[in-house]
Amino acid sequence: MLRLDALQIFCRVAELSSFSGAAQSLGLPKATVSVAIRDLEAALGVQLFHRTTRRVQTTHDGEAFYERCKDFLSDADELASMFETGAVRGRIRVDAPANMALTLILDRLPELLKRNPDLQVELSGADRRVDVVGEGFDCVIRVGARADSGLIARPLGRFDIVNCASPGYLAAYGTPRTPEDLAAHVAVGYAPQLGAPPEDFEYWDGETYRSVKMPWSLTVNNSQTYMAAAASGLGIIQVPRLGVSGFLDSGALIEILPDYRAEPMPVAIIYPHRRNLAKRVRVFIDWAAEIFEAAAEKGVMLPV
Repeated sequence: MLRLDALQIFCRVAELSSFSGAAQSLGLPKATVSVAIRDLEAALGVQLFHRTTRRVQTTHDGEAFYERCKDFLSDADELASMFETGAVRGRIRVDAPANMALTLILDRLPELLKRNPDLQVELSGADRRVDVVGEGFDCVIRVGARADSGLIARPLGRFDIVNCASPGYLAAYGTPRTPEDLAAHVAVGYAPQLGAPPEDFEYWDGETYRSVKMPWSLTVNNSQTYMAAAASGLGIIQVPRLGVSGFLDSGALIEILPDYRAEPMPVAIIYPHRRNLAKRVRVFIDWAAEIFEAAAEKGVMLPV
């Protein structure tokens, strides 16, 4: 008989393409993971992984088995919790942009954990676009257009974008009043991958969204560094109001060009397509929708 824990280990190894990564993710010794996979292959009579010194990759049989395992484990989670009416238990792995994790999720996370003391949350705060399935995430919160196929997206709202600069910068360069004035100004560049061209300054001209290339002397790939650079007087930025509200309240940054803002950015929670979501994942997704709805009510972001 196949053991449920062995199937869980197999899925994590398949998702991470790594025995050591799966062991670390599950909090198990690497030897335990290796033995579980060896015994599972023996029980099935097939090889599930190609192993080299550099990587681990599922075989054709392993890939087919993985697809069935995902549904089976999801059904097992649902079956185990079908009569539960109170708190949920288990571990959930989540990713969100770094600044959102700090300014929105962590502030409200204690209430979720108080309601569900047996829930364990692994929170990644990455500004890069993670591989939801490949890195073993249960769900991720994404800002901007969604390019992943085969994933489900639940809209959470839209980020209102503001244009900002520091008082010191404005004293040195003057305050722009129209997009035409930006030719005499400098931006802090932002690019998710360094080496790529920074994003242009975008604005609404009353009929459509347009963009302007601005000179820059610094490009960053991290949202917190982006805002800190602007506060240090290094240039103009365009940023979600939610993330920069503390800088605006303290006077470290000042909103400029209020009539020429970029298009609001959609926010959604993304998760793999499964017939039945584990209860702990559904609870987290519903809680995320609650906190984003509350943020919209406070005016720091726009509703769906």
